[in-house]
Amino acid sequence: MGELDGRTALVTGGSRGIGRAVALRLAAEGALVAVHYGGNEAAAAETVAQIAEAGGRAFAVQARFGERGAVDRLFKALIAGLADHGADGLDILVNNAGIHSVSSLGQLTEEEFERLLAVNVSTPVFVVQRALPLLRDGGRIVNMGSAATRIADPGQIGYTVTKAALAALGPSLANQLGRRRITVNTVEPGVVLTDMIAAYAAVPEAVAGLESITALGRIGEPEDVADVVGFLAGPQGRWVTGQTIDVSGGTFLGPIPAG
Repeated sequence: MGELDGRTALVTGGSRGIGRAVALRLAAEGALVAVHYGGNEAAAAETVAQIAEAGGRAFAVQARFGERGAVDRLFKALIAGLADHGADGLDILVNNAGIHSVSSLGQLTEEEFERLLAVNVSTPVFVVQRALPLLRDGGRIVNMGSAATRIADPGQIGYTVTKAALAALGPSLANQLGRRRITVNTVEPGVVLTDMIAAYAAVPEAVAGLESITALGRIGEPEDVADVVGFLAGPQGRWVTGQTIDVSGGTFLGPIPAG
């Protein structure tokens, strides 16, 4: 038996990368997982298939965040999918979906920043709002932030601002929902080997440079992040709430001693 047997989970952006690893991790512990995707139906189907092949249960739900009505479409599909699997409530919400930006302040346009805000901030807020009537007491909310909020990089300033706003959401929600034993935490990955950084990871010098400023000496894997989310979503995470947890392997903590 898994630690999450009988539980249900929604993972936004669950079809690829970190989201896929989280979906696989929660399903492996027994949760029925709703795998949200924006436009890549094939990737979502592959994630659901991987879960099924491993003996788990999952279904895909589609909504393109940033478009009007997307959250409504998400929850319509979620409720229908849960009913198809004999479930009617939600236990775990992982707000993982997000978009990146590599624009400096001088390059950032109003349109780009508005989209970053819409997908990275507004959508998680309203996903939580819509989820609360479904979320059972003792539930879990995990928001996916970024170590960029700690590491000053002028080249992704719009992205950093939106992830900082998402992190600020956590403590207030945790305080509001604590009497229902619902925990709310933010996980902040550093650079993780996903298709988002495929071009970067193909440059040995770039990889070596990042490894040289990371205490644990390597780039993260999606499973490194998923294991932390799994802990927070499981019974061992019951006494952790309102926290922001850096999951970057100690990237850019300071000078690394020789030897």
